[in-house]
Amino acid sequence: MDATPPRPTPSFGEATRTFAKIGLLSFGGPAGQIALMHKILVDEKRWLDEPRFLHALNYCMLLPGPEAMQLATYSGWLMHGVRGGLVAGLLFVLPGALVITALSAIYLTVGHVTLVQGLLFGLKAAVLAVVLEALIKVSRRALKNGSMVVLAIAAFVAIAFLKLPFPLIVLAAAAIGALLHLAGIAPAGARAADQADLAYAMPEWTKPSARRFFTTLSIWLAVWFVPLAVMWLVLGPAHVFTAEATFFSKMAAVTFGGAYAVLAYVAQQAVEVHGWLKPDEMLTGLGLAETTPGPLILVLVFVGFLGGARLSALAPLSGGIAGAAVTLWFTFVPCFLWIFVGAPYVETVRNVRWLASALAAVTAAVVGIIANLAVWFALHVLFGTVGETAWGPFVLPVLDFGSVDWVAAGIAAGAGLALIRFKANMIVVLAVSALAGMAWQLA
Repeated sequence: MDATPPRPTPSFGEATRTFAKIGLLSFGGPAGQIALMHKILVDEKRWLDEPRFLHALNYCMLLPGPEAMQLATYSGWLMHGVRGGLVAGLLFVLPGALVITALSAIYLTVGHVTLVQGLLFGLKAAVLAVVLEALIKVSRRALKNGSMVVLAIAAFVAIAFLKLPFPLIVLAAAAIGALLHLAGIAPAGARAADQADLAYAMPEWTKPSARRFFTTLSIWLAVWFVPLAVMWLVLGPAHVFTAEATFFSKMAAVTFGGAYAVLAYVAQQAVEVHGWLKPDEMLTGLGLAETTPGPLILVLVFVGFLGGARLSALAPLSGGIAGAAVTLWFTFVPCFLWIFVGAPYVETVRNVRWLASALAAVTAAVVGIIANLAVWFALHVLFGTVGETAWGPFVLPVLDFGSVDWVAAGIAAGAGLALIRFKANMIVVLAVSALAGMAWQLA
């Protein structure tokens, strides 16, 4: 670990500009987004040190909802308190939300988004290189002894091939880390928090306070549930907007393990119970969400848009925008609640040694989980067809090598060479890759 202390806290304006850049460049699902934040906040800006970034990531991995958005919120909160967390979280979500709302309107009126997907073809390929670069760096810093390497490999196998529930893997890693501490085997990274705390003092708002806890909890519960109660009273429980607000509030509380863990359930409820979508439209929404910045859970905005457009009394476009806004509110407000209420206590436990050991083990497991996300993303970018087959308790990918997208592979390889070998500027690499993809699609 680099022992150099981070630079002083950036100004609010500088932090805002940086998180706006992160929000606009946050392609590639959670693996790419975490990689992007690590590169900018830890490697380039040095606003966060490695232990604190990984500690925050561990907490966000344990929460329901999009872990990358919550990591951005946590990072902003560390720098500038609640206003910093709000700005960081909103800037992470809003660019993608606006794009997917616009694409939903295009889909509703035109029925296809092929051109938009083509424009982002090169960008998606280049994100593979960003993910690989971050995975290499995080692995080197988090996996400093054999036990951590074994944990990372075990987590990868568990989630990639055994399809074990995400929360179970994280909790098992935490338990193993605590047991290693009790056995006198301190996982690498368990003492890093103490070293980091000696480097610089943490601001006052990061320290636990009962008054702040109850005030924050009350405010964010009101922000979440008062609008829901008003909709129930004014519109009634059967109205499409009330139904969306209720349904997505439930989703916000149970979406452990990311968007893919709940997409099947969302699709079934949205199609068969509520009638917001047609059976094949969830895949269309997923394709849109995968080619826009922001968390993949923004696919829910597409669902809410179509529901509002088709079932409200408003004009289709107005109803769709209202449905998208309702979905956005009730999906992401809970994310701010989890961070602002819990983060001060998460920062405190960094110096409780058995908890530090548990979280160091979670860090190792998170490396395996990020590797799984990276592999999943790579397979779906580079291969046109990816299936699955069972082999005993394992579920293995089945690749159609005839469907390899050699252009995407070439762009990804070029971006990787530029970033990893020649240390090129990431934004320049992404821009050149996007232009290459556009040129190929238009040729």
